[in-house]
Amino acid sequence: MFARSAIALALVAAASLAHADAKVLKKVAPEYPGEAIKKNITAGSVRAKMNIAGDGKVSGVEVVEAEPKRVFDRAAVDALSQWKFEGTGAAQTHEVKLVFRSED
Repeated sequence: MFARSAIALALVAAASLAHADAKVLKKVAPEYPGEAIKKNITAGSVRAKMNIAGDGKVSGVEVVEAEPKRVFDRAAVDALSQWKFEGTGAAQTHEVKLVFRSED
């Protein structure tokens, strides 16, 4: 088993389409995928769009762009699905970019 940790940074790629400031209450960092370690992939990114329900829970995640393709997608979707935003009473969308880097 490799003893590696991952850094995933959430960079706001675009403001919420429904509200300019979607306030994040809870962030969950994605796990670095074993597939990436096996393939010696040391970095990548995923840009994703989150659908946020009126209560602030993420109701869906769509990968918009990924580099490399299909390596970090599942980890990003799993983590972003657990994020929590401040409830506004209205559905909204929010786009983020997760950057993955492995550390030895």
